[in-house]
Amino acid sequence: MSFPEPRFVESNSLKLAVYEQGSGFPVVMCHGFPELAYSWRHQLPAVAGAGFHAIAPDQRGYGQTVDASTGQIPGTVEDYDMEHLTADMAGMLDALGLERAVFCGHDWGGFVVWQMALRYPDRVAGVIGVNTPYIPRGPIDPIAAMRETMGDDMYIVFFQKPGAADELFGYDIAKTLRFWYRKSAVTLEDFDKAAPDAAKNLALAKLFEMPEEDWGGDALLTPEETAYYNAAFAKTGFTGGLNWYRNFTRNWERSADLPERIDVPCLMISAANDVVLRPELTEGMETYCPDLEKHIIADCGHWTQAEKPDELNALIVDWLKRRFA
Repeated sequence: MSFPEPRFVESNSLKLAVYEQGSGFPVVMCHGFPELAYSWRHQLPAVAGAGFHAIAPDQRGYGQTVDASTGQIPGTVEDYDMEHLTADMAGMLDALGLERAVFCGHDWGGFVVWQMALRYPDRVAGVIGVNTPYIPRGPIDPIAAMRETMGDDMYIVFFQKPGAADELFGYDIAKTLRFWYRKSAVTLEDFDKAAPDAAKNLALAKLFEMPEEDWGGDALLTPEETAYYNAAFAKTGFTGGLNWYRNFTRNWERSADLPERIDVPCLMISAANDVVLRPELTEGMETYCPDLEKHIIADCGHWTQAEKPDELNALIVDWLKRRFA
């Protein structure tokens, strides 16, 4: 099935682009950075074909979603905090006439769906984390912690500099897409033994400036897929997505009073060779998510939806049918 055209709905001051297939119990799929609703192109038809209403929005700052009044992506860093990101999804349910949904998220979208269960528990029937585990609120500012343990070049710390990553990644969008979208090059064990310091410290900007032949891993996207992403980011740039990262401290400061327990069915799917969202980060999730099922997809890196779509689809559909059919 070809990727659907979007329906546009009003949500939280946005004109939100929503891509849908199928009918039945709703399953909302939230993308990460630098992704789009299109990142779920392999999952939408699989979930719809299993008897569910599959929904994937271009989230705030991405794709065809814009501020309803200006027609542009929202303009301030604070427009991209977790309160806005989760309110966007709750407003989307309202606009679609849906009371509750299962929320499935990858990368940053994973943080959004776990937070949906804390901030809007009446709207969340279940949560699926793809690569991204549930991580309870830590005792200190996460940016300070990352800077102390991994240095100023660690990519999330580097992203805090206004304009720097925006310019770096926006200068040559095709190169940026080739850099991000690569298959897993090594196992975690080999990475931990042999990776250069810049890789171990997640200094991705330094890796980006290396010759492409030194990046490792095969390119993941087809020319058609590359063209789709390239057209989207040529229009929006990367600032909207980078602003999600620039709210780590704000999100931490403003979440002190949130609950930490998630009392809905949860599915956690890790990728064996994701060097950032490592499978061991799921250890202890059962304390906060008592109804939890966990799986690890072998020989898979960060971009699970595209790298191992059949394996991911099988796990998602099996769980949905057992818990929500």
